[in-house]
Amino acid sequence: MLFKRFRIFYVSYKIWFWIGLGSIILVALSIVGLAYMDSYFAQQQIATLPLETLKMIVWSIVSAFFFAKIMYGGGMFTGSRNPQVESKDIKVSFNDVIGLTHAKKEAMEVVSLIRDRAKIKKIGGKVIHGLLMMGPPGCGKTYLAKAIAHEAGVPFLSMSGSEFVEVFVGVGASRVRKMFEVASNLAYIHGAAIIFIDEIDAIGRARKFSAFGSQESDTTLNQLLVAMDGLNNEKGGNVIVIGATNAAEGTLDPALVRPGRFDRTLQVTYPRLSDREELFRYYLSKVKTDSSVDVGRLARRSVWKTPADIENIVKEAALISLRQNREVIQYKDISTAIERVDLGLETHLEFTPAERERVAFHETGHLVALYYQHPTDDVFKASINTRGGALGVVYHNPREELHMRTRDELFANIKVSLAGYMAEKIRYGNTTTGACSDFSNATHTASSMVWSFGMAPTGLIGDYTLLQGKISENLKDQLNQETQKILAQAAVEVEQLLRKEWDIVQVFAQELNTRSELDYDEIEAIFKQHGKERPIV
Repeated sequence: MLFKRFRIFYVSYKIWFWIGLGSIILVALSIVGLAYMDSYFAQQQIATLPLETLKMIVWSIVSAFFFAKIMYGGGMFTGSRNPQVESKDIKVSFNDVIGLTHAKKEAMEVVSLIRDRAKIKKIGGKVIHGLLMMGPPGCGKTYLAKAIAHEAGVPFLSMSGSEFVEVFVGVGASRVRKMFEVASNLAYIHGAAIIFIDEIDAIGRARKFSAFGSQESDTTLNQLLVAMDGLNNEKGGNVIVIGATNAAEGTLDPALVRPGRFDRTLQVTYPRLSDREELFRYYLSKVKTDSSVDVGRLARRSVWKTPADIENIVKEAALISLRQNREVIQYKDISTAIERVDLGLETHLEFTPAERERVAFHETGHLVALYYQHPTDDVFKASINTRGGALGVVYHNPREELHMRTRDELFANIKVSLAGYMAEKIRYGNTTTGACSDFSNATHTASSMVWSFGMAPTGLIGDYTLLQGKISENLKDQLNQETQKILAQAAVEVEQLLRKEWDIVQVFAQELNTRSELDYDEIEAIFKQHGKERPIV
């Protein structure tokens, strides 16, 4: 181990080693020369030596500083800005990674490959060169990379992709070379080392070849490709590169994601229902929480929320509870926190009594249509408190994660969007500008059904958005007419529903006008109190 370290030191600092040795020899010769000089001249030389040495050091430092400032944008000679981290110093294990069940299983397999690298080589196999983590922001990619390094017990070097990018061409490439040189030396000593590059899309985007020369990002990427090809060099040891990005897979250069560079792709996606329950329990255990809080309901309400979102919701709920002078977080605090994160702070606009009643009927239209006619979503909350640009909101979420949408679900979304407008029309005989965003959502959904999803009433099939400049005006008119048919059919059906259930519409409008907000349990209780049951859609 000591010999290996000395060898790496000599290889890394060979020039400085010989400069230092030469300086020692020159100093020795100077001392010998002074011994043979006349005493007066020898004393004169010795007296001026400290000042001359100080001047030389000062001028060297000033020159080096300005050279680095001008040529490298302030970077210290393109060296790596982040020091290495020993695995024992990383306090993140797989037990600390919560809510990533499937991703952890694949990560554990990678750790096993790193630990068993000697056995793998013995049978002729190869340790993976690279692991690419892809997924939405806030899902725990960086956290998982730290856990891999800790569990594997190897040195860990971490940098962000943006740290390689500079104005001057060649600086990023030099930093890549330096980082891989350090990693190779660590792998030679410890048997393996991990390089983690966060937001790798900053340097890994597809290259643009031009006759006018390369961009800095392209030069950096070229150096990264070359470095990843030579990971297992003659020194021995394995360097494993872990990259993380939330960009689409097609964004990265094909040469970067091919086998032999990034051998595996690990999808770090949104947590499932069981994972969200685990996340809520973990973060709520860190604060004082009322025992009546239903974690399962919170998990169902937070479909498509990331671990970072859930942590932020709990922290926001703690602040809300504190403002209300309570020492224990209640369910309504968490509910308010979810709305604040998703919709923004309350704006506290003052309605006239007539406006307030109209908004109550508008939101009730959404609520009743959603409750009776949506096949996948539940009404979690209805409110006429203003948030952001919305005068009211009916907050709904899918009951479970759905990765495809049926025609029934999309058509139900259109009916729910139009229900607020239709409730106003039935109650007052006229409508307001408050339905503008509802129309936008409904029209966009209907248009997508016809133009992209093959769900037109007459059976037109194809993605016509790809043929915008090639289809005839007659076909465009037909597609637009099909869109209007869907909207008109949705309007008729939702009007029939609201007129049929107008008694419960009036009840909810009165409740909202009086109480401003209704939660899931309160909504269910009112329906049951008036003998209404949710139909099976």
